Amino acid sequence: MKKAITAIATAALLLGASVASFAGEYKLGDLVIDNPRARATPPGAPVSGGYMMIHNNGSEPDWLIGGSAPFAGKVEIHEMAMEGDVMKMRQLENGLEIPPGGMVTLKPGGYHVMFMQMKDQLKEGTRQKVKLQFRNAGEIEMDFDVQSPDQLKMKMKMN
Repeated sequence: MKKAITAIATAALLLGASVASFAGEYKLGDLVIDNPRARATPPGAPVSGGYMMIHNNGSEPDWLIGGSAPFAGKVEIHEMAMEGDVMKMRQLENGLEIPPGGMVTLKPGGYHVMFMQMKDQLKEGTRQKVKLQFRNAGEIEMDFDVQSPDQLKMKMKMN
């Protein structure tokens, strides 16, 4: 009986671990990065966007300052914001602050990772390796799930 309970408990822990990794959670120091995803692109598209939620469980701020990806010649951190009646996009030269004890959501129409000088098409349903660079925590490599614009909109409504 004791062995059966131990086996069930072990199976439950393994299932929980596999669900967590399937959900796309990554840890780097005090940072937790949830559900990284990228926008699928048509052939020849010059840019794409990357989205996620970043939690800072630490007592000091950190900044997302850039990254790299084999499918893009350049990776920058951008913001889309209204200026009067016009939506404008700009690079965040000093990076995106992740406040201590706080969370930042990167999503379409707001903060995002900008994949530029695309070398390859991002196809829906695939995963792409991306390295993100944080000022304090350092660098982390993650798998970004490539999703259609409709999937991204639906996902953002659930978050």
